[in-house]
Amino acid sequence: MANTKKTTSGTNGDAMNRFKMEVANELGVNLKEGYNGDLTSKETGSVGGEMVRQMVNNQKQQMSNK
Repeated sequence: MANTKKTTSGTNGDAMNRFKMEVANELGVNLKEGYNGDLTSKETGSVGGEMVRQMVNNQKQQMSNK
């Protein structure tokens, strides 16, 4: 079976990882580099959900400023 896991690398991946860590910190989720298997699905989902909310709001704001 082929490995379909994608990794983020380079400038975009670094920026996304920093963003993820910032959001986790804002939410009080103890996200760390590497293994995070000790976190609950609720905790990790809250980080991803908040990231999406912030990205959508940012995009809406950019589109309304044009």
